[in-house]
Amino acid sequence: MKKLSIPVGISDFEKIRNGGFYYIDKSGLIAEILNEKAEVTLITRPRRFGKTLGMSMLESFFDIRKDSRKMFEGLEIAEHQALCKEWMNRYPTITISFRQIDGLNFIDAYQQLVYEIALLYQNHRYLLDSQAISKQEKALFQQLSDRKAKKTDVLRSIQFLTLLLNKYYNKKVILLVDEYDVPVAKANSNGYYDEMLDVMKGLMRALKDNQALQFAVVTGCLKIAKESIFTGTNNFVSDTITNSRLNEYFGFVQSEVDQLLKDADLTEQAENIKKWYDGYHFGGFDVYCPWDVMNYMLELQRNPKAKPISYWKNTSDNAIIRSFIDYAGSTITNKLETLMAGGCIVQRVDENLTYNYLHSSEDNLWSMLYLTGYLTKAREDDYKGELPDGMVALMIPNAEIKEIFETTVIKWFDDSTRKWNRNALFDAVWNGDSEGITREMNALLRRTISYHDYREDFYHAFLAGIFTGAGYMVDSNKEHGEGRSDVVVYDSINARVAIFEAKYTRILGNLESECETALQQIDDRMYAKEYEDDYDQILCYGISFFKKRCMVKKK
Repeated sequence: MKKLSIPVGISDFEKIRNGGFYYIDKSGLIAEILNEKAEVTLITRPRRFGKTLGMSMLESFFDIRKDSRKMFEGLEIAEHQALCKEWMNRYPTITISFRQIDGLNFIDAYQQLVYEIALLYQNHRYLLDSQAISKQEKALFQQLSDRKAKKTDVLRSIQFLTLLLNKYYNKKVILLVDEYDVPVAKANSNGYYDEMLDVMKGLMRALKDNQALQFAVVTGCLKIAKESIFTGTNNFVSDTITNSRLNEYFGFVQSEVDQLLKDADLTEQAENIKKWYDGYHFGGFDVYCPWDVMNYMLELQRNPKAKPISYWKNTSDNAIIRSFIDYAGSTITNKLETLMAGGCIVQRVDENLTYNYLHSSEDNLWSMLYLTGYLTKAREDDYKGELPDGMVALMIPNAEIKEIFETTVIKWFDDSTRKWNRNALFDAVWNGDSEGITREMNALLRRTISYHDYREDFYHAFLAGIFTGAGYMVDSNKEHGEGRSDVVVYDSINARVAIFEAKYTRILGNLESECETALQQIDDRMYAKEYEDDYDQILCYGISFFKKRCMVKKK
């Protein structure tokens, strides 16, 4: 294994290039944007696919205050000599990110935004020394820098700064806006959507009929079209995950991962990395999530035996899956089961979503999961059927996202079973009523979302989960090894214990015989014997499962 400096958590292009960190060349993005000649380019991708690093690279290339020739030496863009001569470090550049704009109420979030605007202005304080800027303009500049400006001036602050830079340099301005939709998404979650939307519309007026603007690049997760943030913008180009134009610049393609593994002398990890972090199908490209790949590569440098884990669940807002399940409930059960078994579902996808209408239809929710990277478009090999017009075959991209779905579904099931009145089930257990237990468990099974293709561990978790958190102590042989039944439930106060031995079958007609096999196992292995001295009542049950059905028999 060769040691590489892996830049996890570093999205500053200059720091990566000057600090000797490993860099996968995405500089071809610059030529693509310039060749398009769009006034505004909106790039939407899921989080953790390199948008911020891409914007940092654009800033380094264009900003007139920098000298970036050395940083771009050896990269793809350096081969475009005429383009570099015309554009590299030749334009005043404004860069602002809204990814940290958050708050439980509008006032707090707005103050965060005012703070970001102040930082932006402080980065251009040299304008205050210019004779080209009027006294009134300098006064407003100072107010914005000091966080003392009126709301109207804050809403026009980006446009105002483009005018000042245009005056100072006598050149049009390049504007880079990163994560433009984060404030609106956070506002929608916390109940001040309309107020924040109004603010963002005001700030984005810098994109419309702005004579000081050369061009703008904007990134985000969603293309918020219906909310009119971009309405009236001239020469507007949107690049989403369904397009093919820029997709190789966001995420790692197979050849890049192959080279990374070769450079690190870790080619034996190729299958692991592919299973866990590949699987995204954007336009005509298959891509890996770069955040995951780099995190795992860093971990392998520390521990060559490290297993792949989910890095998304600690960084992304996985509450989206939970809110989705809470909203749709049992109506999406079959589709979730299909997805978690590795299958595809066919859905209508709308790329022009609005945050405040996300939960207005099931189609919107599936679209949201697709656009935020929790689902991906199935390849032709994965889905052979005919697709109606406007419909897309969706699937879970990889093992990492499948794990996030499963843990979210487990949590949802645990919460829903707690809300469900299980007293009738508990009464049946302690009264030795196997028919009552069968009836109540079947009702509960029908309410669940299964995963792992109905494997034994699904039923084991189901059985243990019924009693966990209901005032009983629960033991399982998963935790204690051989020598005990599958699940043991203790009611110490009343000195009684219930022993369950579970079997599962792939044939409905075998439910009863599997029950008998389970009871025989309890007898043969004398599971009840260890409890005879401490408990007055010992109840032994054989339980067999087939899909969402079960049968219970008492010894």
